[in-house]
Amino acid sequence: MVLVTMIARLADGLPLAASMQEDEQSGRSFMEYQNQAKMLFKKLNQQSPTKCSIESGPMVFHYLIEVGVVYLVLCEKQYAKRLAFAYLEELQQEFYSQYSKKVSTVTRPYSFIEFDTYIQKLKKSYTDTRARRNISHINTELQDVQRIMVQNIDDVMQRGVALSDLDNKASNLSSLSKKYKQDAKYLNLRSRNAKIAAVITLLVVFLIYLRYWWF
Repeated sequence: MVLVTMIARLADGLPLAASMQEDEQSGRSFMEYQNQAKMLFKKLNQQSPTKCSIESGPMVFHYLIEVGVVYLVLCEKQYAKRLAFAYLEELQQEFYSQYSKKVSTVTRPYSFIEFDTYIQKLKKSYTDTRARRNISHINTELQDVQRIMVQNIDDVMQRGVALSDLDNKASNLSSLSKKYKQDAKYLNLRSRNAKIAAVITLLVVFLIYLRYWWF
């Protein structure tokens, strides 16, 4: 379930729009999650990874950074990551189309609070993961969604872990993945060449056998 959606300016963490839905069964203060989201906005910068998931108890913050704006959503842990980032992608596209020219000019928090109308509408379409439209989103490949780093909220907030460090970890993971694919391709090629060589050798032996034993 999508519980909290917040949009903020990357440069200074200024909240631009938000939509809240309190979860009475979460076992944690709703206000605490909201404060954590605001603290996250303050820690993000140009060097932060553009996509990241941050665990907070039974919940997970997923965020997306595009064109100087941070799009953040709080979901239950069991909520599909692909679905959460598909939600953020649609949110980003609509917000950019409406307010891209105004983002840098506003000075008051929640200057685009009217955007909540669209957020509520979009949220409803992502509530039921069994819906055909949402199943389609889950099956759609989103770039690097499987390699998005997952960090714990306590590490980020209390231990001062720089979110920019996650980008290096994600890059290293991506490099290792590419190297593995290259090595696998090389081994497959060697294996195929070895099979071809074995067949040619058997054919030559067979021809020699025919030449000297039958003719």
